[in-house]
Amino acid sequence: MQFHTPPNTPTPASSRTHASGSTRRRAGRLVGAAAALAAVVGLGTLTSPGAHAADNPYERGPAPTTSSIEASRGPYAVSQTSVSSLSVSGFGGGTIYYPTSTSDGTFGAVAISPGYTAYESSIAWLGPRLASQGFVVFTIDTLTTLDQPDSRGRQLLAALDHLTERSSVRSRIDASRLGVMGHSMGGGGSLEAAKSRPALQAAIPLTPWNLDKTWPEVTTPTLIFGADGDTVAPVASHAEPFYSSLSSSLDRGYLELNSATHFTPNSSNTTIAKYSISWLKRFIDNDTRYEQFLCPLPRPSLTIEEYRGNCPHTS
Repeated sequence: MQFHTPPNTPTPASSRTHASGSTRRRAGRLVGAAAALAAVVGLGTLTSPGAHAADNPYERGPAPTTSSIEASRGPYAVSQTSVSSLSVSGFGGGTIYYPTSTSDGTFGAVAISPGYTAYESSIAWLGPRLASQGFVVFTIDTLTTLDQPDSRGRQLLAALDHLTERSSVRSRIDASRLGVMGHSMGGGGSLEAAKSRPALQAAIPLTPWNLDKTWPEVTTPTLIFGADGDTVAPVASHAEPFYSSLSSSLDRGYLELNSATHFTPNSSNTTIAKYSISWLKRFIDNDTRYEQFLCPLPRPSLTIEEYRGNCPHTS
């Protein structure tokens, strides 16, 4: 039922005051609702892809999917240039793979060492595969094929110094975003490099070999690949103790390949590529879009015997 005030009947002062207060309260509620709506809209803006990219200036490339990181090539066209051993010091030369485009600015960089008695060709497949995802990649030869892990670690650092200071692509590289990888003794060398240069953003030893079994000094986020069938560097005496010796407060991972051998990293391998790309993106580029492939921890599968690590990552 609705009541009406008769025409020409004065409205009591108390009623006018009540109406005025109600009007103010309604206006206040409208202002509050508008502010809340603005806050929601603002929050949506902050979490939009454009704002996320603005928050992280190192983010490169489109949003990743499982198929994009498992693909043999990523979104960037890649060029390469050879580096003669005669033109460098401290390592044996190699090949630089880099995104052809310069429209996205600078990229992070990774140096990769082969293993004992091996040449650059044994890890060459990683060059274009990683570079096409948005990295400058230097696959190197060592001074001699018999160099030990500590020497290979120094050579990885010399290669990074060449990349950032003297190479023809140095202007394409952000020298603050660097990582190392290596196979076998080269993997042991990547641990040596990370120990010597804590500023490195990522290290990925592939079926690593080293006489030193403990690495508590390493502060670089490190993902170690082992192989269940490795008889050259059995995981029980190499990859597993290396991983276990890393600080529990460090962002670290251990992926043991299923039905694999010591030499599995010497040929194109989707599992190695997928998780290497995710690790490098997450820690060199600070790109949390790749966290989804590392956390929750990958489960055992046809290609993964086991995965250990910490989640969520904190670096």
